[in-house]
Amino acid sequence: LSSSDLIYPIFLIEGKNKKQTIKSMPGVYRYSIDQLGMIINKVIKHKIPMVALFPSTPNNKKDKFGSESLNENNLVCKAIKFIKKRFKNNIGIMTDVALDPYTIHGHDGILKNDYVINDESVDVLIKQALIQAQMGCDVIAPSDMMDGRVGKIRKYLDKNKYHDAQILSYAVKYASNFYGPFRDAVGSKKSLKSDKKSYQMDFANSNESLREVALDIKEGADMVMVKPGLPYLDIIQKIKERFKIPVLAYQVSGEYSLIKNGINNGFINDEAIIESLMSFKRAGASAIVSYFALDIAKKLNFN
Repeated sequence: LSSSDLIYPIFLIEGKNKKQTIKSMPGVYRYSIDQLGMIINKVIKHKIPMVALFPSTPNNKKDKFGSESLNENNLVCKAIKFIKKRFKNNIGIMTDVALDPYTIHGHDGILKNDYVINDESVDVLIKQALIQAQMGCDVIAPSDMMDGRVGKIRKYLDKNKYHDAQILSYAVKYASNFYGPFRDAVGSKKSLKSDKKSYQMDFANSNESLREVALDIKEGADMVMVKPGLPYLDIIQKIKERFKIPVLAYQVSGEYSLIKNGINNGFINDEAIIESLMSFKRAGASAIVSYFALDIAKKLNFN
């Protein structure tokens, strides 16, 4: 395990000079754009190659269509421009393609009659992906789980001459109970209506993951994500063995909070973090998105 295996997620908020605590995720913060220089300097210093950006969009900018996702001056776009202007290509940027941070109902796509409609959602997602690429994003990461969106995003990016923008597909995203703290962090938890089981995957099903990955590779995905992480090590291993493609693991917010609270309460020591991250590597993960990334990179590089 090394710091080059890690991707550090960063939550964004509007305003100036803000570093805001997240109650459900002790030790994790939301940052205003002007505070990003401080955190990115630490990420680069400790040899983490990439950050993943997630916005906490103000409620007054949300609507049922997720229109703010297409605003070239939204939080994510401003953050990309800030980071690329100051740090050039010294740090990679990964951005989320999904509508849940921007919708009043908290779903990843457009809702119609209480059901997420696939094709109309994809029409918005491809535009969101292009805008992020135009801002300078390196890795476009559709996490929405709409069918067919990877192929359409790839074609749309290529048509607009963004051939070099890589696609990391959240091909295997389960309808998990471990996402609560993340939804709190981006402000979609209270607004979420019903659940996401109509488009995220059944956690009892492993065969579907192989079909989803095969489809996304065929559509042009450069890498695939398995989310959550620890409960799905078997899925990571199956995909790595079957497809020989870079497989990333996301140690999600619920996993982080469970481990962090265990450490804070003295029930386990912080070596449990290394143990959990090593399990992803052992299963075959090429990289790991983790809220522990910066703390662990410091430790790895010190040793």
